[in-house]
Amino acid sequence: MPEAAIFHLTPEDIATLSPTDLAARLSHRPGTLGERMGIVLLEASPERLVATLPVEGNRQPAGRLHGGASAALAEELASIGSWLNLDIRREVAVGVDLNITHVRGATGGDVRGVAERVYRGRSVLVWTVSIFNEHGKLTSTARCTCNVVRV
Repeated sequence: MPEAAIFHLTPEDIATLSPTDLAARLSHRPGTLGERMGIVLLEASPERLVATLPVEGNRQPAGRLHGGASAALAEELASIGSWLNLDIRREVAVGVDLNITHVRGATGGDVRGVAERVYRGRSVLVWTVSIFNEHGKLTSTARCTCNVVRV
């Protein structure tokens, strides 16, 4: 199960580490899209995650943050958050639905994604993700649904 190895965490770690310490342990995920895009986790818990994404390197041809980069940030946060709700030795979470609405462009600095779990069932988790520009204004809002799969 190579995906679980990325986390190097036990359920006890997830239950006892502070959100900042847990984020630090999860921030360096070699070989992932999040690493390639420059996503940095700042806080992580089974209910809420916060991360940044640089606009530089994730732009569309017109110079603004690419909408796909915002969507990738949203799914990254929802997926990691879902995994924090599971025993990753026996279960994995996979994104099955993502919708995102872009309300404002971002042209520089970092955007900040805030993911909040809105539903946790035995086989599905649902997250809302708000993405803000460097001035704290909403740029995108997303909902991501993850299914739980036993391995």
